[in-house]
Amino acid sequence: MRAALHHIELWTADLAGAEAGWRWLLTTLGWSAGDTWAQGRTWTHPDGTYLVLEQSPDVRDAPHDRLRAGLNHLAVNCASIVALELLRAQASAHGWQELFTDRYPHAGGAAHTALFLENSQGFEVEIVAPSQRTAPR
Repeated sequence: MRAALHHIELWTADLAGAEAGWRWLLTTLGWSAGDTWAQGRTWTHPDGTYLVLEQSPDVRDAPHDRLRAGLNHLAVNCASIVALELLRAQASAHGWQELFTDRYPHAGGAAHTALFLENSQGFEVEIVAPSQRTAPR
């Protein structure tokens, strides 16, 4: 079966400032680095989905705002709660700030285990771990 998504393309106002954080996050989640060119980078998930991070040709004074119309955030899977905890522990060293810390790991609801991160450019990523809750008897 093919992956549900073919690719995601994110345009950034500052490729140099965004690249390291995205590289760390995606490679930690098992994505492989791919093409590199002056204005962009790609990473590919084992299912074939790839993400493009590209320098926008239309840089304006207003920063990215996930609350405006358009993309609010990306949600990606991780292998386990252990992997989620590792990402949480390392995120700030790689330019990501945790969101909803007071509700971690269930900010998305009691049956949803996830870490919400935001980078310095305002892009949000939700990293979802398999639920640790057991089914009711």
